Amino acid sequence: MLAHQVQVLNDGFARTGFSFTSAGVDRTVNPDWHRPTTVGSPQERAMKRALRRGGASDLNIYILDTSAAGTTGWATFPWDYAANPGNDGIVVSYKVVPGGQAPHDLGREATREVGHWLGLYDVFQGGCTGPGDYVDDTPATAFAALGCPLGRDTCAAPGVDPIHNFMNHTDDACRNNFTRGQADRMMEVSAHYRGM
Repeated sequence: MLAHQVQVLNDGFARTGFSFTSAGVDRTVNPDWHRPTTVGSPQERAMKRALRRGGASDLNIYILDTSAAGTTGWATFPWDYAANPGNDGIVVSYKVVPGGQAPHDLGREATREVGHWLGLYDVFQGGCTGPGDYVDDTPATAFAALGCPLGRDTCAAPGVDPIHNFMNHTDDACRNNFTRGQADRMMEVSAHYRGM
């Protein structure tokens, strides 16, 4: 399953200039760490202090039960690294890795979280107004999409909602791309903050 998750990441990021290899796996049994109640909880901080490896360009993925936090995962942004390097990485639910629970059973939720780790916002960031996700080629989107609502168009700006984009909340089977602008932003942001 872990090797499959790395392959899913490499498939998703294939056209962005990023690739991933596993540097190792730690398996830790700690019921307190396994189910943090909130993002940034004392449990999460203790877990990352004990387990995090590498520097700014090393992606640490923590797989645990995120249901108490009410989400399938979360990530730190590149610009947060300097102030708190020990917190860096992504957290995903064991339910959303390859072979997990539908509709997020293909491992693409980790792809979305790694997108955050490399500097992307969700495509619905800011709704229909303002700079949104700071990427010009992702159409404005009022709010997250669920399922795979073909033709969905929630903003008056040109373009239908990017429901196939990894940075949306659609089902894994629906998400399959990053835009060129997103790839450029990840390259620029990660070079600046992660030295990649």
